[in-house]
Amino acid sequence: MLISIISIFPGLFQSVFAESIIKRAQEKGLLEISIYDLRDFSEDKHRRVDDYPYGGGAGMVMKPEPFFKAVRAVRERSPVKGKAILMSPQGLRLTQDKLKELSKEKHLIILCGHYEGIDERVRAYLADEEISIGDYILTGGEIPAMVLVDALARLIPGVLSTSSLEEESFACGLLEYPQYTRPQEYEGMCVPEILLSGDHEKIRQWRYEEALKRTLKLRPDLLRNKGLAAEEARKPDSD
Repeated sequence: MLISIISIFPGLFQSVFAESIIKRAQEKGLLEISIYDLRDFSEDKHRRVDDYPYGGGAGMVMKPEPFFKAVRAVRERSPVKGKAILMSPQGLRLTQDKLKELSKEKHLIILCGHYEGIDERVRAYLADEEISIGDYILTGGEIPAMVLVDALARLIPGVLSTSSLEEESFACGLLEYPQYTRPQEYEGMCVPEILLSGDHEKIRQWRYEEALKRTLKLRPDLLRNKGLAAEEARKPDSD
């Protein structure tokens, strides 16, 4: 997968994408990330990419020309046109299902806004999709872009094992079950006996039940949205 990111702060991504799973994905050749400085596509001699809003108001608005020029340049350099995604609080909420859909794309172009906002023509005529990571406002689209790339990297075939992906939170509509490791007892807090039993079927049943209880307590909306029918179909047989 090729991911191109357009931002006025390209340096923010360097350390994030040079560590952990994203680094390994790039080293394996499974993921290629290119960062573009939006100011390089400015038509202003001072490399400005923002201006005052028509009609008045607080703050500055990012100009359309640099974004259009940047996306055209990125597409010219790539054998695949690429889907342009604008990170925006007005966008579709990012979910695991949406991530699975996007992971099938060969090239994503992520647009990072900043300041008071972006000229509406970028939203209406350039972006193929708008994506939000939550109902709150950040200073810019850079952190949401990092979230999107990190979540996508995990879904690229070969980056993680299939079993790891299947057991993670949201993978099957439930939060993940409780996890434990050594020591078996710490300051009076013990690992549940079922996990020490060696009975894999009982452990699987316990994990399902714990995941269901945790989801009902912390995120009942997940069950309302998806319904229990699909999860009941996945429920392990019990005697």
